[in-house]
Amino acid sequence: MAVIEPKINRESMKKKLAILQSNYIPWKGYFDIIHQVDEFIIYDDVQYTKGDWRNRNLIKTRQGVKWLTIPVTRGDLNRRIIDVTVNKPDWARNHWQTIRQSYAKAPYFRKYQALFESLYMDNTEQVLSRINFNFIRAINEILGIKTKLSWSMDYGGLDKKPTQRLVFLCQQAGADYYLSGPAAQNYLDEECFARAGVELAYVDYSGYPLYPQFYPPFTHQVSVLDLIFMCGPRAGDYIWGWREDVG
Repeated sequence: MAVIEPKINRESMKKKLAILQSNYIPWKGYFDIIHQVDEFIIYDDVQYTKGDWRNRNLIKTRQGVKWLTIPVTRGDLNRRIIDVTVNKPDWARNHWQTIRQSYAKAPYFRKYQALFESLYMDNTEQVLSRINFNFIRAINEILGIKTKLSWSMDYGGLDKKPTQRLVFLCQQAGADYYLSGPAAQNYLDEECFARAGVELAYVDYSGYPLYPQFYPPFTHQVSVLDLIFMCGPRAGDYIWGWREDVG
């Protein structure tokens, strides 16, 4: 009798990796990338950029969209993200008060209030990267994301050109599929990935459905906290679940 071998989906066997710098309470697209890969590397041993998403993000308030910014110490232009520290200890209390005032009437604020209040009010961390990591990890748990989180510092030998660094991290992590943000199409050396046998793909941020949101007009470009407080356990439906409905 002939033995019928089970069909194996080779595509599903690929180890998928994404590598991004840490952001403060990131927007939903950040978690969309994390959800789509097997391992997510926080790339914080690279240069800190002022006025970026590392230490700030947007929320909706009655007065309009508002920046929440973690005040950081001034330093030289070559310092790494992992070396950046906070310079005002009361930032967390101020941010939490603003969030509470803005979302107290949101449908799911009470469900997650204790968790986020603890993240803010019990925070003793002074390193920006570690603060970001604590929020990212907690939000992953809320969204049901099981992706492994790691640090670029866990892997050695990063004294290479930008694209080569990413390829090297893929190799060290045993990944043969790399998922990048769409903006990277402007500067990544795609041939470098091809030569290393790493498939390169770009996430598509278009098509996110609208969800109930306070204080019109609607905007996608706010912290994922907005979606969590408004939609609770259904937040993932508006980040990746909708693709299954239309696919």
